[in-house]
Amino acid sequence: MRNLGLIMSFLLVTTIGHSQAIKWDKNCLEPINVTMSIERLTGRETVRVIKDSTVKEVDEPTFVKVKGIDFKNGTIEVNVLSRLLKNAPDNARGFIGIAFRINESNSIFESIYIRPTNGRADNQLRRNRSVQYFSFPNYKFDKLRKDAPGEYESYADMGLDEWIKIKIEVKGQQAKLFLNDSKQPTLVVNDLKHGDNCSGTIGLWVDIGTEGFFSNLKVTHQ
Repeated sequence: MRNLGLIMSFLLVTTIGHSQAIKWDKNCLEPINVTMSIERLTGRETVRVIKDSTVKEVDEPTFVKVKGIDFKNGTIEVNVLSRLLKNAPDNARGFIGIAFRINESNSIFESIYIRPTNGRADNQLRRNRSVQYFSFPNYKFDKLRKDAPGEYESYADMGLDEWIKIKIEVKGQQAKLFLNDSKQPTLVVNDLKHGDNCSGTIGLWVDIGTEGFFSNLKVTHQ
């Protein structure tokens, strides 16, 4: 693994009215049920993340945890690119996204992620499931889809092996997802399942069959 100090070029943490570049060392990123490496891709310093194959369940704490952040309300921005691994199963979709308000034990968090293969699928139902919110541990995608069809997922144009800008605005119990600098949100969640008093760090999240790359993470606290 390359020197994790390279991560300083990809992450900015922003406080109210001030931007500050953070110098990172090997203690600033913590892989949780994933493997991680620092890679250069299309001229960018990135964090490459792959889910541990021993984790069979989906919508789990499978992320690189960014230490030293206590995020409650504000904005998270990051550029992501995903590819399918050579051994990816048929149900792989290039799952990649952000976990937020992660507690210390990784037992509670919220997450919004994308399924790039669905964005341009010929099947309309799959297209409608390009973007997903879930809340760990009790509200994974399948429960939300069963209990409230269509309310926690939506369509967006996207594809594999291309950079996609994700911006998540969080305030209280509401989260809005914006893709590629769109002025209108792709997904609006008005009832984050852990309520409005939770706070915690941020995770670079992937799921089954994905080779995920993250670049230019920026966090704004409110």
